[in-house]
Amino acid sequence: MQNHEQQARENFLKGYNCAQSVFLAYANELGFDEITALKLSSSFGGGMGRLREVCGAVSAMFMIAGLKKGYTENNNDEVKAQHYELIQKLGKEFEKENGSIICRELLGLDGADNPVPSKRTVKYYAERPCEEFIASACRIIDKML
Repeated sequence: MQNHEQQARENFLKGYNCAQSVFLAYANELGFDEITALKLSSSFGGGMGRLREVCGAVSAMFMIAGLKKGYTENNNDEVKAQHYELIQKLGKEFEKENGSIICRELLGLDGADNPVPSKRTVKYYAERPCEEFIASACRIIDKML
């Protein structure tokens, strides 16, 4: 079996955002080619387009959960509730490990950010804890899904 955590870390160090890094690590197993996986998850980086809302790694975790265990019945509240319970468990596990699921809280920022991404430099990688959040999301996925 592929080591999702290591693959996701490598993806991040190549310059992909947090959501892309996690989603791409599972893409092949989920039936997605690399380009589709990267495009699908691209909007969720920086807490959804650098709005600093839900962490991209968490968004990817939820997308993966939907693909693996999601529902398709539009009028079955029981099935919806079961899926939402899974999503809440995933979110609570991430929050337990990391203190929050909100990007700005995880990074100690005030609010929405400039839409221009930060340059990926040695200093950026040294200061950003994102790689650890990505790894955490993969561990949770592998444990719970």
